[in-house]
Amino acid sequence: MNPAMLYALAAIAMWASVATLSALTHTLPPFFVAGVGLILGSLPTLRRIREWKVPPKVFANGVYGIFGFYFFLFNAYRLAPVMEATVLSYVWPLLMVLLSPLLLPGTRLGANHIVGSLLGFAGAALIVTGGQLSLSLSLSALPGYLMALGAAVVWASYSLFTRRLPACPDNAVGGFCLASGMLAMALHFAAEPAAHPSAPQWLIIAVLGLLPMGAAFLCWNRAVTLGDPRRIGALGNATPLLSTLMLAASGQASLNGAAALAIAMIVGGAALGSVPPERLRLLLRPLRRA
Repeated sequence: MNPAMLYALAAIAMWASVATLSALTHTLPPFFVAGVGLILGSLPTLRRIREWKVPPKVFANGVYGIFGFYFFLFNAYRLAPVMEATVLSYVWPLLMVLLSPLLLPGTRLGANHIVGSLLGFAGAALIVTGGQLSLSLSLSALPGYLMALGAAVVWASYSLFTRRLPACPDNAVGGFCLASGMLAMALHFAAEPAAHPSAPQWLIIAVLGLLPMGAAFLCWNRAVTLGDPRRIGALGNATPLLSTLMLAASGQASLNGAAALAIAMIVGGAALGSVPPERLRLLLRPLRRA
């Protein structure tokens, strides 16, 4: 596995811990948790604060991606059932693959990228819904569904624009996190009740800030800067799988019979989408001759 994929996997593993950790802070206002977490996530990069200076369009893209994703996702959870909103938000790896040719000149999609991403998304949806084959979408929750899709579009496009725009130092992401955290705190003070975290909750927020809301964004920036977005997008479908496995390991969830199928679909989709086209042609050549 090349370095870009390792960085992507590290970010995905940290993001997968959010559900387990957030269960311990569910009594706190979400924008408070996001705001404090993002501000804390920016602190380790202060020692390289000079690297925060980037072109305005690069900074705007960073804040657009990080703050925009949380803004749409938290509103989706407020306006729609969590399960349906979660499934729709996990369209981002698929969108990242499908939008690559539109946002990154010279990028082409192979059948393996499309099939692999669809297979991975189906597996992700299966594990999020606990094996249900259909979602009970309600017209009254349409604004929430649109917010969830908005979160997916924001994260996919942010990731692709990061590859298209001039490369920025990884530590510059700290500036994105600080600005996004301040915006989240502004929303907290404007629209949420006052927060009174306990000591254990402060500890969980600190872990969330330093890892999923801090280091993970640095790893993701390195991954999308160095790697193939089509392969990284296919790998992104592993996020709900790892999240569910962590919840099961902590006793907060249980795996059912559909989990094995979902795991096979996600792993198979990621593997198929990660195969370079030239290697895939070599693998398929014996079948064509037959």
